[in-house]
Amino acid sequence: MQADSLDNKQLFQLISEGDESAFRQLFHIYAPQFRAVALHITKTASVTEDILQETFLRLWISRDKLREIEQPRSWMLRIVFHQCFSYLRKQAIHNKAVAILAPAEPVFSPEEDIAYDFMRAQVTLAVQQLPPQAKRIYLLSREQGLKIPEIAAQLSLSPNTVKNSLVRSLQAIRKHLEHSGILFPAFIIWLLRV
Repeated sequence: MQADSLDNKQLFQLISEGDESAFRQLFHIYAPQFRAVALHITKTASVTEDILQETFLRLWISRDKLREIEQPRSWMLRIVFHQCFSYLRKQAIHNKAVAILAPAEPVFSPEEDIAYDFMRAQVTLAVQQLPPQAKRIYLLSREQGLKIPEIAAQLSLSPNTVKNSLVRSLQAIRKHLEHSGILFPAFIIWLLRV
């Protein structure tokens, strides 16, 4: 089997056996994606590089456990998110300490805002990928606040068709969010309720 055709589980298997070329391949596949995520969250290039190094260092150090991991990409994304939010927590603590010394400066905890902004961006991306009619139905429901019967009347569809389309769209969005490593189930359920 050629290295190019290996999936994540197979790469994890090879890495668990100490295969450095599989590790390099996995790095080249995911480093650009994880760099973009970390930079979006931290807004700091040097911190982003540290997070990237830490993520892949943890992967290599934990290679004996890689066989047990069912979702390699999600597992790695959790490390990236953990590192990003650890950095933000430390920054928030630092900002609070500075605020105590210089109380004129307002202190805001950016974690929730950043996580929310990232999640909203991912929802928007997922909505853009919906089929045209499903996207139209979803936007009428979420952005214009129309009820299922109103959407059905406006688009000359049955209410069941509209409801089924919304359910499928929400499932697709949830799947996209999970694939993006967003693991805030209660908040997602609130945001994506039917």
